[in-house]
Amino acid sequence: MPTPIDAELVEFRDWIFRLRPATAIPSRLLVMVHGWTGDENSMWIFARKLPAQVTVMAPRGPFRAPGGGFTWREGKPETGSLPVLDELRPSAEALIGLIDDWSKAYGLNASQFGLIGFSQGAALSYTLAFLNPERIRSLAVLSGFMPGGAQEFLSRRLLDGKVVYIAHGRQDQMVPVQEARTSVTLLESSGARVIYCESDGGHKVSPDCFTGLAELF
Repeated sequence: MPTPIDAELVEFRDWIFRLRPATAIPSRLLVMVHGWTGDENSMWIFARKLPAQVTVMAPRGPFRAPGGGFTWREGKPETGSLPVLDELRPSAEALIGLIDDWSKAYGLNASQFGLIGFSQGAALSYTLAFLNPERIRSLAVLSGFMPGGAQEFLSRRLLDGKVVYIAHGRQDQMVPVQEARTSVTLLESSGARVIYCESDGGHKVSPDCFTGLAELF
């Protein structure tokens, strides 16, 4: 996996993440959350077309995955079952703590931020958004799924008016496209503004959907 040439590797307390500081002001924060077996380098392709005003943080998951890489859920292989919200809650709470502590030390206003999650990282992003809806400026869910247990939060319309971008491939063999279609229905019924891009690809983001993603942030 190539190392991002425009992003520094940061060790902050118990976290490791890639950081690309903004080169223009006023700056805003975007957090990119990798999937199962990923790391702080996995999401960097999505940062290529982001505006200069965006400070990009890509954290490494806190748990080692069997066979290599990292995960946001402790103690269970991804092949066993998809994680539910309560299993992801500890990582979501730890991640918001990282954002708060680091942004305070760095001098960046992170009262609201953008969030991109891929696969398992998308489920974690949903979890973080449900737990901290007032903090989310915009949310992108790529080849992902809504974690079990989200219905309680959806019924409370916590993402009412929020923009959620969902991209998914019809040939995805890891996360079936029906997961994305169901998420669209659930989010729209709870008041979110959903932008949906479905492609013929697999477990990745197609060029067409990538263009729409870059425009969101």
